[in-house]
Amino acid sequence: MTRLPAELASPVSALRARRPDLEFSLHWREVVTSTMDVAGALATDPALPLPIVIADAQTAGRGRRGRTWESPPGAGLYLSLVWGQAVMATLPLLTLAAGIGVREGIAAATGLAPEVKWPNDLMVGRRKLAGLLAEGVALGSPEQSVIVGVGVNLMPAAYPPEVAARATSLEGELGRGVDRGAVMCEVISALIDRLAGLSRDPGGILQAWRAASPSAIGTRVEWEDKRGVTAGVDDSGALLVKTNDGIERIIAGELHWHW
Repeated sequence: MTRLPAELASPVSALRARRPDLEFSLHWREVVTSTMDVAGALATDPALPLPIVIADAQTAGRGRRGRTWESPPGAGLYLSLVWGQAVMATLPLLTLAAGIGVREGIAAATGLAPEVKWPNDLMVGRRKLAGLLAEGVALGSPEQSVIVGVGVNLMPAAYPPEVAARATSLEGELGRGVDRGAVMCEVISALIDRLAGLSRDPGGILQAWRAASPSAIGTRVEWEDKRGVTAGVDDSGALLVKTNDGIERIIAGELHWHW
């Protein structure tokens, strides 16, 4: 494991002592273009047990659909995990499972339980607290894996002032400082647990996600030239939208949400 700063090393040691069943390798970088890039390079090394890349800052952090994820030094939690146990049958639910894991990790570390918004956002009210990104590596081959990227805003400095109306942070919501090491370790623990549960209990993932996502039912949305009202997610993780023409399944694409 690359040497971690003291503020992170102590919580990691405590996590390993508390959860010896969790086998992972941490790879710390002060500055990277994106933790996803570093994780992608590690994904092909079978000798590494569950690689997790953590960075203090990213110069080209990315979110869904090519968007930029602001990543100033120390202001957020920026990590990417290489999940080598990805099974094709459960891939559609993987992002939902990751969202629940990150939510549970944040709640365990801080007491704040954000809502999840389909497909990959964690929200407090109408403002975004965290986001996830999943990228497949060698899908369909015996070496397939999925890289799960996580960005959590710890401080208001994690996002520029001009997006403050649609973004928030743990410190901003709690009104106090947060322990980055504690948040990191609880997120890692819960994320691994939820991803591991995909194969044995996908129904449990869906149940937890539905309970944590009030916006998945009864919210007006628009996409392309269509509009409708959300009607939940089906058992494959697709968002259901009720339109004038019936129920449509959304599996990808850009939605505009009317809160």
